[in-house]
Amino acid sequence: MKTFSQKPAEVEKKWVLIDAEGLVVGRLATLVATRLRGKHKPSYTPHVDDGDNVIIINAEKAVLTGKKYTDKKYYWHTGYPGGIKERTARQIFEGRFPERILEKAIERMIPRGPLGRRQMKNLRVYAGSNHPHEAQQPETIDIGVLNTKNKRTA
Repeated sequence: MKTFSQKPAEVEKKWVLIDAEGLVVGRLATLVATRLRGKHKPSYTPHVDDGDNVIIINAEKAVLTGKKYTDKKYYWHTGYPGGIKERTARQIFEGRFPERILEKAIERMIPRGPLGRRQMKNLRVYAGSNHPHEAQQPETIDIGVLNTKNKRTA
């Protein structure tokens, strides 16, 4: 028996729509990262981008567990001496681009490199419920019903 290795020309990509309202950020990020890489398919090949195109709506309504909303910090450096900056998750959620928390969580679960960058281009995250991808007829996936821990009610 020969080991199966998929070629880039044989890849069939689907479009998937996920509503992030009330979903836990980390649990959602792991499932989306798996879909982007293509690991949910039996034809998964590590060096080929055979993941799906994922659309996430209502990213501003995703939730963090515990005290992460107020205590979790995101750091970046300006490039100047002493230029370390920080922002809490609350500041980002209440700021101009609340979808960046979800994007960063998913990006940090994808391998770094040319293939990872190509796979991240298959992700579209929108803060509100509108998206311009109706023509692709995305299949809706309800992450909340897969496990009771995926959704926060309180």
